[in-house]
Amino acid sequence: MATWQHINIIVNGQLVKAQAPLIVSASRSTDIPAFYADWFFHRMQKGYSAWTNPFNGVKSYVSYEKTRFIVFWSKNPRPLLPYLHILEERNIKCYVQYTLNDYEQEKLEKVPSLAFRIETFKQLVEQLGKGAVIWRFDPMILTDDISVDDLLRKVQNIGDQLKGYTEKLVFSYADIGLYKKVKSNLEKSGVPYHEWKMGQMEDFAEKLSTMNSERGWNYQLATCGEKIDIDKYGILHNRCIDGDLITRLAWDDKELMDFMKVKIEDIPSPSLFGEPELPQGAIPLPKNHYFISTHKKDPGQRQFCECMASKDIGEYNTCPHLCEYCYANTTKELALQNWKRHKENKYSETITGK
Repeated sequence: MATWQHINIIVNGQLVKAQAPLIVSASRSTDIPAFYADWFFHRMQKGYSAWTNPFNGVKSYVSYEKTRFIVFWSKNPRPLLPYLHILEERNIKCYVQYTLNDYEQEKLEKVPSLAFRIETFKQLVEQLGKGAVIWRFDPMILTDDISVDDLLRKVQNIGDQLKGYTEKLVFSYADIGLYKKVKSNLEKSGVPYHEWKMGQMEDFAEKLSTMNSERGWNYQLATCGEKIDIDKYGILHNRCIDGDLITRLAWDDKELMDFMKVKIEDIPSPSLFGEPELPQGAIPLPKNHYFISTHKKDPGQRQFCECMASKDIGEYNTCPHLCEYCYANTTKELALQNWKRHKENKYSETITGK
């Protein structure tokens, strides 16, 4: 797949070069819908935002002139609701990766009540459609107070309430030792975490798969960024930025399909001998169309990530959810400092208000 086009934009009277992505991720690095929705849609109206590379500190620009699709990530996307009409007016499609956990009793997250978040999920589905809101229970974390069976009970409670509202459940096993920030944040807060063992992963996967079937959820189960293969339980490796789902939701956007190298085909008319046979791997679309997947993994992502290429516009150390297991904040104090600066200059080019 081609890399993003670069275009010239005017910033403070100066001509600068900006990336012009067709697919935007908002965002793996922070919760833009929960805390920065007003900033994001203001920057869309202005036509660009600025982004600071976390590895070298270099500031660059992102233009929204060519944006055709947005993947939102959030634990509380309620603030998105009044803005969705703007995307519709601009013919920009989207879907939401909605992390809907239940760690209320353990206080591992600073998020609204579970009931509020479930109601938000349903409101999003009413506006965007069932396939465009994906349930994530991420991460699945074990502690002295949370066992495998405790997690399954939490999943069952939410899963029963979301039945009929989503197609997929995505989860990951908290792999704390691999992430220094996560380990440090948990230890600072005195959270008595446990690392997952292979047998526990298998046990959880088997019981989750059985629950999915027996309770009639029929969710597609998938893991995010996990090495373990548990496909024997019907659990796939997920694509959080999913070319096939983007195609299903935006198949009639020729510019986007051309960029993704997806060819939309007409389903042949039925013959006298029955329904037409579609090619192997064909994915049906509305209005008698179909396509064959051309999804390609972004080589810039971690080894077991199946996402396709997108431009993430968030920044680390900016999320005030202050989850105890956070990988995106080095410290809570730094995240709150950046959040305070943002509120003092909430329509700045950058999300941090700098």
